[in-house]
Amino acid sequence: MNDMTSPRQDTSESSLRIELAACYRIFAMLGWTELIYNHITVRIPGPERHFLINPFGLHYSEVTASNLVKIDLQGNVVGASDWPVNPAGFTLHSAIHAGIADAHCVMHTHTTAGCAVACSAAGLSMDNFYSAQLYNRLAYHDFEGITVHAEEGPRVVRSIGAAQVVILRNHGLLSWGTTIPQAFAYLWTLQRACEIQMAGAALGPTIAIPQSIQQQASADSLQFDPRYGAGADVFAALQRQVDRLDASYRQ
Repeated sequence: MNDMTSPRQDTSESSLRIELAACYRIFAMLGWTELIYNHITVRIPGPERHFLINPFGLHYSEVTASNLVKIDLQGNVVGASDWPVNPAGFTLHSAIHAGIADAHCVMHTHTTAGCAVACSAAGLSMDNFYSAQLYNRLAYHDFEGITVHAEEGPRVVRSIGAAQVVILRNHGLLSWGTTIPQAFAYLWTLQRACEIQMAGAALGPTIAIPQSIQQQASADSLQFDPRYGAGADVFAALQRQVDRLDASYRQ
């Protein structure tokens, strides 16, 4: 592989700041924004269990490496920041970071397609190319209101189990990963599955996919696997696109 597409190896805070800021800009480019709300968080390696999160009050298109806020597991700002943190936003993330050892990155969105499927009694329909890849990878968590109460955290973790994509019923979508690109690969696949489901609903009955084929599709879907880059190549391609549009996130 050349340098443009090789998976990232540097997990220093400075590198993670650039990668996370790029991720916020990618979300903005894709239209996965909700005014100044929702969050993408990443753990900084080390015993302190510190995290990076977006500054509350800025649109995703305004996030930069330097204005990302460092916080602890309780959502307290570490060091100094010109911006506050939305405590309601980190309640959900902190529970997952604390309760799932490999959840180094957590992403949460309120996209139209994601919220529509989250509100559907049937949930995700396992009848399209993307949803089939999520066979046995998807969990659900029932709606308990706005996620501001820490006591919901253990229930969220129990609902998730080992799944890396989650539909928060009546709420939205969530993914977690060992890296930012892996969490993105999971969320993008779930988002595409929801978009296709919502579009297909206007066309009438869909063609069912046998469970055995779903199982095989999920096994054959290698973009989540660290041995095959775990989404790093796709993320790098999108980051290059953001760089061409506006590289100010690197500041």
